[in-house]
Amino acid sequence: MNRARARSTIGLAVCMLVSLGSARAVECASQPIGAVSFTTCRVDLHRESLRLYWRDEAGQPYGQLLRLRDSLARQGKKLVLAMNAGMYQEDLTPLGLFIADHRELTRLNRRKGLGNFYQPPNGVFLLDDAGARVLTTEEFADSGSRPMLATQSGPILVHGGVVTDSPVMSPQSTSLRIRNGVCAPSPDLVAFVISDSPVTFYEFAQFFLKKLACPDALYLDGSVSSLYAPSLGREDRGRDLGPMFGVTE
Repeated sequence: MNRARARSTIGLAVCMLVSLGSARAVECASQPIGAVSFTTCRVDLHRESLRLYWRDEAGQPYGQLLRLRDSLARQGKKLVLAMNAGMYQEDLTPLGLFIADHRELTRLNRRKGLGNFYQPPNGVFLLDDAGARVLTTEEFADSGSRPMLATQSGPILVHGGVVTDSPVMSPQSTSLRIRNGVCAPSPDLVAFVISDSPVTFYEFAQFFLKKLACPDALYLDGSVSSLYAPSLGREDRGRDLGPMFGVTE
């Protein structure tokens, strides 16, 4: 091999290593299903630390994803992804279970009620020693799990590889909203999804099932659904939020 060719080969190898080393552990992209598209952000838990947030150092709810970003920046951390993380009350208190950094701040909600949160089955997204997963509320109550993070919401969109039979999941539904949700395609990978336009619950569930092959998926919210993804140039602003997911570097 001549010197020029050797230099070229070495240069190509270096470029490949740099490219591999700089690959994002958080990857966001838009994907279509039918006439609707969805933005999906995948988080590799081997390479990134996923956390839940609600209140700042003063005990006040962050409210906005950008306030969370600014608060973390003051701590020398860069927020690379954030999304609202479940339903909440008027004072921004999580409506159901909320565990952050192994600390249970609100308890599991097993009450009956009106609204999407209480549509059967509702459930919990959690991260524990077994990895990331979605369980029904009853499954979680019986699991004995001690999660490092967990958030409760409802309804579950997909469970055991099929769309759930909650009344709101009807294919004939005409209720259209911007919606967001979460699933774990594997124990080490989390997928956050937000619709790019208003969709029904059924259309949203079909995306998790057909495009992401998620055996279980949890609905997080609608209308207030928000995403912070600087890699996409996206910094959603809107109504104040309660719990939030965040990934920093």
